[in-house]
Amino acid sequence: MTPDSPDAPGARRNASSSLRRALSILMHLAADESHPHGTSLTDLATGLQMSKSTVLRLVGPLRDTRLVDQDPETGHYRLGPQNALLGQLYLERLDIRRTAAPLLHQLAQDAREAVHLVSFDPPEIVYIDKVESPQAVRMHSRIGGRQPAYCTATGKAFLAHATEEVVDRTIAAGLPARTPATITSPGQLRAELARIREHGYAVDDVENELDIRCVAAPVFDHRGAVTTAVSVSGPASRVTHDRLTEMSRQVIETARALTDALGGTAPALR
Repeated sequence: MTPDSPDAPGARRNASSSLRRALSILMHLAADESHPHGTSLTDLATGLQMSKSTVLRLVGPLRDTRLVDQDPETGHYRLGPQNALLGQLYLERLDIRRTAAPLLHQLAQDAREAVHLVSFDPPEIVYIDKVESPQAVRMHSRIGGRQPAYCTATGKAFLAHATEEVVDRTIAAGLPARTPATITSPGQLRAELARIREHGYAVDDVENELDIRCVAAPVFDHRGAVTTAVSVSGPASRVTHDRLTEMSRQVIETARALTDALGGTAPALR
């Protein structure tokens, strides 16, 4: 094997480095909310701390595969349509969505509020499925959308069973007040997580959005790790404190049924 062979260790390292940097372009474009109509080459190079020539070299294959598009008038770069296809295929092939669907629909029918199936990408949660409320006033959440973990019921359900490292990292990312009710103290958040572990469910008591209250419970895999969470959400005028006991029971039952369907093991409640 010669040093210039594509299978040589140096060539593999260079290819891996180029791939990582190309992927960083995609992630930067996805996260760049300050440029909704596309990002200029200068801004991309500055944001990624790369030279313009490097960005141009790396973005070429991304354009060829339509993972990145370039506006013909401004020259600005934005995510291409191939990302939508990949995202759709990813979600379609998640077996958990298919398995959870009848349980989520039954929960939405019983609770008469919006139901979400959520995954965890610290320090955020990601909505991977949703069943709309049968009532007129509905939630504005969308599949693929993200919210902070520390102030959402599903996020706190994940954090309650996460490692200390994940909890520390989430706290380090910041606990800004999103509403007057948001828990912004690390100590208070840790106490809340202990309560969630004890009772088996979490509550977002108008902590993430004004006038929205949510109840969630974790779903466990065969190792006893939390893989997803199920929640019921609605206007605080409908999801009242008087309803929380019944709704928490419904959410726990649904999460445990999904845990069983996936071959998981849930800890016993105290």
